[in-house]
Amino acid sequence: MTRKAPRDVETMAELRAQIDAIDRALLALLAERQGHVDRAAELKRAEGISAAAPGRVAEVLARVRERAAAAGMDADIAQAMWRVMIEGFIAREERVLGKDGTDA
Repeated sequence: MTRKAPRDVETMAELRAQIDAIDRALLALLAERQGHVDRAAELKRAEGISAAAPGRVAEVLARVRERAAAAGMDADIAQAMWRVMIEGFIAREERVLGKDGTDA
């Protein structure tokens, strides 16, 4: 399916199909991101690094706000979405590393 600008979509059925296509693309990217998170957990285990990195999280969230605003997206929504995503991936890393987040 060819993606269209929102203003070029004429029916709700077409609009929903466009959103579904975007959702598929987002899921593929999130699956790819998860692969990198899994690798990060392996490297953190080898290097004795904890799963949580508050400074890195703050850096990512600030960058997301900036990039969202530049892209014309509501920065509050983008930041909230990234916060939930990051929390989920940190929890995934902690399961790999063990309850204390450093080693199983």
